[in-house]
Amino acid sequence: MSSTSQIARYEIRFQSLFNEGRALAFPCDAEGHVQMDALSDRARTNYLYARAVVGREYATPAVMRSDLH
Repeated sequence: MSSTSQIARYEIRFQSLFNEGRALAFPCDAEGHVQMDALSDRARTNYLYARAVVGREYATPAVMRSDLH
């Protein structure tokens, strides 16, 4: 199990295919695993939506270090 400090250092980012300035990002571990129980209801809904529309509305997600930006 990952510690909270490890999870907070990374994010999984879903970039919009149609609007360059639009993306959804969620805290995750280095492998892209999101602790869904730690998300708010709205964030969990957005995360599940983004996963469901990869390739149609959002690009394949990328895991990024969140402390780099």
